[in-house]
Amino acid sequence: MDLDVFVSAHRAEWDRLEALLRRQRRLTGAEADELVTLYQRTATHLSLIQSSAPDPQLTGRLTHLVARARSAVTGTRRASWRDVTRFLAHGFPAAVYRSRRWWVPTALLSTALAAVIGWWIATHPEVQSSIAAPSELRELTRPGGQYESYYSSHPAASFAAQVWTNNAQAAAMCLVLGAFLCFPVIWILFQNMLNLGVGIGLMSSAGRLDTFLGLVLPHGLLELTAVFVAAGTGLRLGWTVIDPGPRTRRTALAEEGRAALGMAIGLALVLFVSGAIEGFVTPSGLPTWARIAIGIAAELAFLAYVYVLGGRAARAGETGDLDLTDRSASAPTAA
Repeated sequence: MDLDVFVSAHRAEWDRLEALLRRQRRLTGAEADELVTLYQRTATHLSLIQSSAPDPQLTGRLTHLVARARSAVTGTRRASWRDVTRFLAHGFPAAVYRSRRWWVPTALLSTALAAVIGWWIATHPEVQSSIAAPSELRELTRPGGQYESYYSSHPAASFAAQVWTNNAQAAAMCLVLGAFLCFPVIWILFQNMLNLGVGIGLMSSAGRLDTFLGLVLPHGLLELTAVFVAAGTGLRLGWTVIDPGPRTRRTALAEEGRAALGMAIGLALVLFVSGAIEGFVTPSGLPTWARIAIGIAAELAFLAYVYVLGGRAARAGETGDLDLTDRSASAPTAA
């Protein structure tokens, strides 16, 4: 494409569009129709220039012009509490439900890995000795030792906030780093399962596995589920880069990436609940069965939320992506 000829042929349209956008008074019906037509044509021109003869200065001008025109055509919309309600009732659970084929296997395989690591450490004293000295292991696993005192070593509120921040950061990293062909997500997940497996193995070798599970299960069920959802979604995002399916790779990654960003916000709320349980319920004086029952109730509530509300929303066509009016403009085909 001859860029100079193309610019000469369409400059008058771009100037006219810019003049309409600068109008201070309300446009007439004919001018509004003209604005829409020129917006469509300019967006198509921008797409052609970007793909055939990219020119930084011209691309910048047309990008700014198309953005202004789109804002004038579609209008601006402020987020409201209705958007928050819709996201929590439809968008987030639907996104989690849609990715269940990724995070459910991730959860099963990861749990199995942690159990195998725990069994291996518990049944091999030489492995235990490679982790720490015998005196240090006794300090970790004894009644009132570090595994138990960890949950009550800080004020409940500050401890819950710290736990929430750390877990939300890990979940966000899984979601964001999934685009890098899945490998960072696998590494983050392995580190989490390794830490869990070490705790299981060391406390089991000391004959105190029941105590350890009584401390982990109240908050760990919901917390690990959130991590598995984040990891599974990150893996799905990474696989989208490898195999976008019938969509273009750019379109597929944009759609799945937007849904993953929304899931990061939703999972932060889920991890807030698990952090509150870890800060206030786990170290409480409640009987072990009561603490575990609270954890199971929170887990079942989340699964019902995903499979009932999320399943219903997903079957209705909800994907967790932004509304069409909130997405970046796609180049129209009309010219």
